[in-house]
Amino acid sequence: MCGILAIHGLDNPASQRAHAIAMSKRLRHRGPDWSGCFVGKDSILVHERLAIVGVDTGAQPLTNKSGDLALCVNGEIYNHVALRKGLKMPHKFKTHSDCEVLLYLYTEHDTGLCNMLDGMFSFALIDNSRTPSRIVAARDPIGITTLYQGWSSSQPGVVFFASELKALADDCDKIISFPPGHVYDSATGKTERYFNPTWWDTDSTKPVPTTKVDLKLLRETLEAAVRKRLMSEVPYGVLLSGGLDSSLIASIAARETDKVAQELMQRRQRHLLVNGSSTPTHGPEEYPIASWPQLHSFSVGLPNSPDLLAARKAAAFLGTIHHEYTFTVQEGLDALEDVIYHLETYDVTTCRASTPMYLLSRKIKAMGVKMVLSGEGSDEIFAGYLYFHAAPTPDDLHVECVKRVKNLHTSDCLRANKSTMAWGLEARVPFLDKAFLEVAMNIDPVEKTFGKKEYDEDGRPKMEKYILRKAFDCAPDGKAYLPDSILWRQKEQFSDGVGYSWIDGMKEHAEGLVSDEAFAKAEQRWPVDTPDTKEAYMIREMFERLFPTEAAASTAVRWIPRKDWGCATDPSGRSVTIHKAAYDAPEDA
Repeated sequence: MCGILAIHGLDNPASQRAHAIAMSKRLRHRGPDWSGCFVGKDSILVHERLAIVGVDTGAQPLTNKSGDLALCVNGEIYNHVALRKGLKMPHKFKTHSDCEVLLYLYTEHDTGLCNMLDGMFSFALIDNSRTPSRIVAARDPIGITTLYQGWSSSQPGVVFFASELKALADDCDKIISFPPGHVYDSATGKTERYFNPTWWDTDSTKPVPTTKVDLKLLRETLEAAVRKRLMSEVPYGVLLSGGLDSSLIASIAARETDKVAQELMQRRQRHLLVNGSSTPTHGPEEYPIASWPQLHSFSVGLPNSPDLLAARKAAAFLGTIHHEYTFTVQEGLDALEDVIYHLETYDVTTCRASTPMYLLSRKIKAMGVKMVLSGEGSDEIFAGYLYFHAAPTPDDLHVECVKRVKNLHTSDCLRANKSTMAWGLEARVPFLDKAFLEVAMNIDPVEKTFGKKEYDEDGRPKMEKYILRKAFDCAPDGKAYLPDSILWRQKEQFSDGVGYSWIDGMKEHAEGLVSDEAFAKAEQRWPVDTPDTKEAYMIREMFERLFPTEAAASTAVRWIPRKDWGCATDPSGRSVTIHKAAYDAPEDA
């Protein structure tokens, strides 16, 4: 991940260079390793770099040999080696960066390059060979990376792009969160969808999937998604909450890291025999996966919280070097305004869950780790949130799953990206791999339904995310992926799992902070997205202090559970009636 800023349509860009750099400085937490600036004939690109691949040569903005093209990218392109090999014309690469290939894909495929990319990315590309110059900007299919677009009424014809809202808030009076899976082209002035997977539409013309689950395909596609995300030249780790999703990712990563360690050892031994040196070099198309001798895992919670206890058990089973951090409710409350500054949203669920993740990320970065794998996306794909049990029909469940995946960029992806990048730590999310989504989102939703009293032929509870659990219940090599107590652990939403006292503490703090009189006037103060609790009021007030403009507030999205399914307005998993410690409760329970 990095921070990018692009301004296009300027009359005198050279005179705006210093101001553009000042705007970009607000993104420097995203890329503390280097800063770069490109000034074109009517455009400026600024880049704040977090070096993970092509560490020694990949500084941006990247340019082609003639200097006509300039590029800033935030993210990782996992299939960059294959893309290089597939180029039609010979091109002289300047760096080992996974992003440079975008320059030459553009020359050969124009905006069609977006559908060729496998990764998480936001980019801005300036084509100075045209008059006026052309800017092309795009965001990855699901919105794992963040990107905002803005306009200023005082500078008609100028368009702004930035990785975070804060870089644009003082200069733009209209700002949008750039839509995932879309590409903007200044030559046409249009923003168009390029990502159109088979599962995307849920209208009457598109039937609900009827494909029965293939457990082997599900398992192998997720394993491949994890494997490609281990592309790194710096130390990495895994976020481990002890829940199903993060534990599965950690399990697969541990297996893959062991394989890589063995491969690197064999490579060094061969190199030593041939060259008398134990340190083989690598060329631009061979990137060794950098890892510590063993995989490191990281968890956070209040003392003795459900997640800490489960993560400890999972880590012991997987053999990771485990790091456990605790925080107090007061420490969380002290960090809350800083969290909202980095999140740039007033959504209650996101703020609750992001605070412990923000605190943990600071600890991880202090250890020298720059990249972690995380488990976001699984609950949306597999109907894992407990409220899904209230879906009236399997068809309704499928429509809700698609809706939740489409909106991940407003919630869990935003949290994972901004909570970690506040400290220059990159989070990668294998569950949102394009190939894995194509498999998982096309499964018959009947296979994703669950209830409290249903069991399979092996006596396993048909609980939430049953098919994902079942896919990893037995490994081909006979070695279990996870202990049963983790593989079949019930869903805990992250803000619950770190310790129920955290949410209760936020509510209590808000009760003392927001008066009854002020809360009674909430609708007058905020007629749009009116806070319905004092906790929501407190968070909205903090957001407004940090981002006082209507343009900034318009980019935030608040999530509310499905009232039409009979769900409580509080997004905590504890508010769902199916939340029980065991599925084998007596019939009269």
